Amino acid sequence: MSDISLALTNCARAVEEKLDELLPTILTPEGEVVEAMRYSALGGGKRLRPFLVMETAKLFDVDKAYALQVAAALEMVHCYSLVHDDLPAMDDSDLRRGRVTVHKKWDDATAILAGDGLLTEAFAVLSDQATHSDMAVRLKLISGLAIASGAKGMVGGQMIDLSPSRSSLDLEGITRLQALKTGALIRYACEAGAILGNAKAEEYEALSLYAEDIGLAFQIVDDLLDHEATPEETGKPTGVDSDAGKATFVGQLGLENARAKANELIDSAKSRLDIFAGKAQLLRDTATFIVERRS
Repeated sequence: MSDISLALTNCARAVEEKLDELLPTILTPEGEVVEAMRYSALGGGKRLRPFLVMETAKLFDVDKAYALQVAAALEMVHCYSLVHDDLPAMDDSDLRRGRVTVHKKWDDATAILAGDGLLTEAFAVLSDQATHSDMAVRLKLISGLAIASGAKGMVGGQMIDLSPSRSSLDLEGITRLQALKTGALIRYACEAGAILGNAKAEEYEALSLYAEDIGLAFQIVDDLLDHEATPEETGKPTGVDSDAGKATFVGQLGLENARAKANELIDSAKSRLDIFAGKAQLLRDTATFIVERRS
């Protein structure tokens, strides 16, 4: 197993344990929605966003316990977005991470409440002293996640994705859409490590630019996988966007040019990390992983 694969696996295990701790089973009637929350949050996945929190925090020697709290909170928001994204009113998907989606295992109402629960709980986690002893740091983390996940970030991107104009977006429009829908949480993941570590302005900017590059590359690779991979590889249906007539990077650029663009972004992302020298090697390896992944 490569260093990056081992690091991702170890991080995923630690985040899974933290999520299990933060989302305990409840035996009273409302416990059903908690079970749906746990089903979504504990359902595996690459845990890329939490990994980025952990690795960027390491650059500043942040207490691992602090970083793990933020990583888990961010993963709750990501999982909430997947639960809602899979609903019939949005992408209407039956499969996620190789398992039936929450609204299929329960129902639409439970899925909506489970997503709401995960989103709300994320901010409870960030506000807890266990996330950082300095209230000012916690406030920055809360504000940053609110912006990244709201109308100026992920929710705004999802609205564009659902709009009638989605099929006619040009390359600039697709890039903006994905910078909001996918890129905002990835950018927050990297910036959170800098916030936890009280990074210098130039260090914060370097990580923010790194995140923008890998976030866009991540979505281009998603579009490539939508064309080239199988549902067994990705753990979710493929060909969905193209079948729906949505404009994509592959549709705009073609397969080879899209792949070249993704590689160009990864090279750029790695160069952003020069300021950190050898301490950022796993983040460079993460960029390579993003462009080479098959799920």
